[in-house]
Amino acid sequence: MPLPVKTPNFEYSGTELDALAEAKNYYRWVLDQFEPYLGETVVEVGAGIGTFSAFLLGSNKVRRLVAIEPATNTYPHLERRFAGDPRVDVRKGYLSSHVPSLRADAIVAVNVMEHVHDDAAFLRDAFESVRPGGRLLLFVPALPAIFGTLDVAFEHHRRYTKPSLRNAIEGAGWKPARISYMNFPGIAAWFIAGRVLRRTSIAARDAKTYDSLVVSWLSRLESIIEPPIGSNLIAIARRP
Repeated sequence: MPLPVKTPNFEYSGTELDALAEAKNYYRWVLDQFEPYLGETVVEVGAGIGTFSAFLLGSNKVRRLVAIEPATNTYPHLERRFAGDPRVDVRKGYLSSHVPSLRADAIVAVNVMEHVHDDAAFLRDAFESVRPGGRLLLFVPALPAIFGTLDVAFEHHRRYTKPSLRNAIEGAGWKPARISYMNFPGIAAWFIAGRVLRRTSIAARDAKTYDSLVVSWLSRLESIIEPPIGSNLIAIARRP
């Protein structure tokens, strides 16, 4: 979920949370990248309506999940979804407000950092939220060249390249272990939707179709052959 310029009553106006809610192959693919680096205590920043939170809780490694969400219109959904689950600590607000009380094994941000106005400050807060040896697990959009109307509608500040993401991570004190592209066909799909057709939303049926017809086999292929470029970047880093 987005973490924009900090306001006390922030409401998220994008539509991708609902559109991607049923993209199970997509989220499983992301989780598979993170799985080896998760620990017992995980912080998910920008947890939104809890879609990826549920996948994290499906990992045998995760015993406690702190799910943080700032948007006043999505936080109630997150709170209701995990009400009564003793493993989940749902918190409202921004990461910076909770740093002093956190000591996590890993911090997770899926489709979040592109929404953050000051991503350098976000990465520093994340650094202080994990124990020494803790992990940073990021999934972000890639390639500024395909920035289009969808990015504007979804309140994205930027799309990353490998060098720009590495520089941001290292600048906050993290030691990158892996930064790699994912979703090669997504480049064309995003460019056509956002630069040619100039769409401002993703239909849930389109997301589900791409998830079932493309991601289902693409995740297996890219696990064997890493693409030279892709519409997204995965980053794994460690706090020394």
